[in-house]
Amino acid sequence: MPSSADRGAAESWFLARGLPAVLTHRARLRKVVSRTVPALAGLGTISVCLLIIYLLTGSTDVEVDGLPTTVEWFALTVLALALPLAFLAGWLAARMTTPRARATASILFTIVALVIPVLLHDVGDVVVMAVAVVLALLLTASGLGSVLGWAGRLTLSQLAAVGDLLVGALPVVLLTVLVFFNSPVWAMASTISRERLWLAVAFLVAIAATFVVSRLLNQAKPTLESATASARHAERLEGTPFEHLPDLAEPERLTRLERSNVVFVLAATQIAQILMVAVVTGIIFVLLGLIVLSPELLAQWTRNGPSDGTVLGMTIPVPQALIHVTMFLAALTFMYVSARAVVDAEYRERFLDPLIDDLKLTLLARNRYRAHVSADEGP
Repeated sequence: MPSSADRGAAESWFLARGLPAVLTHRARLRKVVSRTVPALAGLGTISVCLLIIYLLTGSTDVEVDGLPTTVEWFALTVLALALPLAFLAGWLAARMTTPRARATASILFTIVALVIPVLLHDVGDVVVMAVAVVLALLLTASGLGSVLGWAGRLTLSQLAAVGDLLVGALPVVLLTVLVFFNSPVWAMASTISRERLWLAVAFLVAIAATFVVSRLLNQAKPTLESATASARHAERLEGTPFEHLPDLAEPERLTRLERSNVVFVLAATQIAQILMVAVVTGIIFVLLGLIVLSPELLAQWTRNGPSDGTVLGMTIPVPQALIHVTMFLAALTFMYVSARAVVDAEYRERFLDPLIDDLKLTLLARNRYRAHVSADEGP
């Protein structure tokens, strides 16, 4: 690279696109504290939300017995907004312009995340937050954090396309309505344990994800084998740190780690899109259940099951059976959309082909970068 600034810009370009395996070991460890600021900002925000809940209820656990009081409604609202606020804080922190500002913010958010549980005298939360902070740093240092961040950003940038996916999933949504209004399903949902249901959901999702990944490997195999791109892709590198770097006559073959990184990025992006459709479908059924489920109907379908449910160990005024039915129907939706992604040509043209095209551009930049890294920083 012509300068250290250009080298840093090139490394940031690959990290932003979820390809840390292209970088050297030393490059992945550079500025790890400042690069972890989105995750640490999220953890700090969650700690602040826990503090607010504690000040409202006297405990970090929300236990609702019957109809929530005004204070309990406030606590439930804070609980519902905790994750969105954490993502917002991480997004804002990532937009800080200088590494020094991001590193300072990382330290401050870490202090907040750890000090608040100490003030609340909650040893369990202290341990959880400490492990989360260490895990965030390790994920960033390994590069996996950049992969997850890239998949999340790409998924959010394709919300309109996800809407099209949801429209395509309407047939299974209409079919699962029949399941939703099936009393034996509600009887099962009211008696099955959350752990056993999670195992069933994980089993269904794993089967669907396996088919998606295998199809993806077949589509991406030619690009992974050649690691080359066309002149059209070279034009798209204008304005990047690789613009003026020459191409190699014989590109270096992808290492096993790089191949795994590329496949993981592609698979995570596609699965995240499908998962978002399943989550939206689940939300639709939760709202439908809150509308149609009267206490009498709930008692009849669930054989006098509980009218409250638990989420993350907290009791909320949503029937446990409704939560379980929603999880099951979301898993069925995930399987349906995954099957459509494997066999549907329209889906491949709209979603998969752009991913492969973007992969070719990234590999072209990778070839130029790898040709100009210094020998003492070789992977």
